[in-house]
Amino acid sequence: MPTQVNPQITDAVVQANTTVLGESPALAIGAAHQSAAHAISLAMHNAVSNQQNLNVMLTATVSRAVAALNSAPDGAP
Repeated sequence: MPTQVNPQITDAVVQANTTVLGESPALAIGAAHQSAAHAISLAMHNAVSNQQNLNVMLTATVSRAVAALNSAPDGAP
């Protein structure tokens, strides 16, 4: 014989389930946007790091070229 449950309890459970189901799409989209923002920030960080490394190599290259020009005999290319 089934036991009768208080209607207020079943109503509370139904409302909680409805709330969870209603908020799920928004939470999923929020998580997707957060993941995309994190990926973009990592890409920007990598771009800045690469630019800094290229600037270091540029300085070394220019220094080497100037040293080569200064050590060449006069009139030689």
